[in-house]
Parts: sequence; structure tokens; C-alpha cells
Amino acid sequence: MHVTVEIAGEDTHELEVGADATYADLLAPVDLSPHEVSVLVDGEHVPTDQPVEHDHVRVVRLIKGG
Repeated sequence: MHVTVEIAGEDTHELEVGADATYADLLAPVDLSPHEVSVLVDGEHVPTDQPVEHDHVRVVRLIKGG
């Protein structure tokens, strides 16, 4: 499956993933961790352990601080 991964405010990546890929599997090739981002499909958060069902996702970095 061909998936476009848009990292908000940064780059867009074109990836090929297997049929059993999860949204977390889209993050490693772009050097991101599921713990530091939120994955959005059509503006809605999706769990990273869910199978990829869309060909375009948006990844937003979470802000941390203290």
C-alpha cells in the first residue's frame, strides 16, 4: 500500500507498507516515535496500533515541557 505521511509544518514522505502495517509502522521510517506524535486521518486521531486503512495521514508532534 502506498501512503503519504505529512508531518505538520515539516516534510511529506511517500511510503510503501505491507497490508498488515499499523500507523506506528509509518513512523519509524521518518524517525518518529509513537510517544512523541499524534497520527490524524481526516482530522481525527487514530490509535497507532490500528491497521493502516487510508493512503494519507497527518502526523503532529506533541509539545512537552514543564
